[in-house]
Amino acid sequence: MKLLCGIDEAGRGPLAGDLVIAGCILHTKIDGLNDSKKLTEKKREALFELIIQDSEFHIVKFSPKSIDDDGISLCLKRGLQEIMKNLKCEDYLFDGNTTFGVDGLETMVKADGKIAEVSAASILAKVTHDRDILKESIKYPEYQFEKHKGYGTALHVEMIKKHGYCDIHRRSYKLKALQATLF
Repeated sequence: MKLLCGIDEAGRGPLAGDLVIAGCILHTKIDGLNDSKKLTEKKREALFELIIQDSEFHIVKFSPKSIDDDGISLCLKRGLQEIMKNLKCEDYLFDGNTTFGVDGLETMVKADGKIAEVSAASILAKVTHDRDILKESIKYPEYQFEKHKGYGTALHVEMIKKHGYCDIHRRSYKLKALQATLF
């Protein structure tokens, strides 16, 4: 049986925080794996611990500044390449429909809900992203990151309107709701 490295990301869409890309090669079957977005936070946290105990994995993060300077697509490409360099196996499967120009990478839409290794990568990326943004919520309590995890919710947009951007905001992500107030 060929070894498979599943790859997924978390934090592509938020207005704040890092982009996190994870690759995972499972050593044994782990029950309960699924797309991280379909699991409760408590279940994700429990599975995260099981995954890191019984797999090879590599997690890559790109800061808001890297995303602003280089673009999300280039960050994704670099992250995918780094994972493939650090985790050696026969096959690499990335959740989604584009390889971002990376050779030797297969893609599958909704793989995070179908393929255990991609589900595991999804959980690693999501838990890492959420833990990091929760740390930032302590540093920047006025943005209430613990409630929206950096995504463009009405509450988050309102907090940006009220307080402006902080160091973890992606300034290249433009929202019509903010155009009149910040520019």
